[in-house]
Amino acid sequence: MLIKKLASALAAVTLLALPLAVLANEGSYPHAENDSRNTASLQRGARNFMNYCSGCHSAKFVRYNRVATDLHIPESELQKNLMFTSDKPFDTIKSAMLADDAKKWFGTVPPDMSLMARSRGTDYIYAYLRSFYRDPSRPTGANNTVLPGTAMPHVLADLQGVQRAVYKATEGEAGKGEFEKFELVDKGSLTPAQYDEFVRDTVNFLQYIGEPIENTRKDLGIWVLLFLLMFTSFAYMLYKEYWKDVH
Repeated sequence: MLIKKLASALAAVTLLALPLAVLANEGSYPHAENDSRNTASLQRGARNFMNYCSGCHSAKFVRYNRVATDLHIPESELQKNLMFTSDKPFDTIKSAMLADDAKKWFGTVPPDMSLMARSRGTDYIYAYLRSFYRDPSRPTGANNTVLPGTAMPHVLADLQGVQRAVYKATEGEAGKGEFEKFELVDKGSLTPAQYDEFVRDTVNFLQYIGEPIENTRKDLGIWVLLFLLMFTSFAYMLYKEYWKDVH
């Protein structure tokens, strides 16, 4: 009986220890298949974020020097190639765009990306960055099937190319109905496979900045669970020893 209760408690602790992103990833989006232990991928993701995202998006809960330390990036390389909004390595990652300008150009301030992967899930971001399509009715000329009416322009169009969304016809009206597929209209500088890898690296970096100690936490959690299992075994043997003569 005691063992069953302890096992139930351990299962509850394990469930509570699951990161928010795991729960957020449940859905119909394609799996990002990113690997937060892949340092090379994280380095490429940092490059992608700084060059294509930090002009509009901040990551105000992350410091440049923390990124350099965790991803094994020499500080000289960090300052030369990855720092565009500050010259102090201990600064947090700020957007180059002023909030007033963002509201004037896009109607809203682009969200901070520090916790985006934790709040929306890596699969959501992966799907979003692959789902832009041409839409002349939008102010930016682009829309997104994952987030219809998005204010974000397709900043990666030069890499992915421009695609159009194809919908299943409903009641004979072309262009209306359920989304079916994308068709590439103008090619980008990357192949579809290369672009998917680019997005995967970017998502990987966003997962990392959402919780830089994630891997440490997971590794420590395994040792904690092993200790609890060992402690449970000793507690059970002690219980049996104390009560062996009591019937």
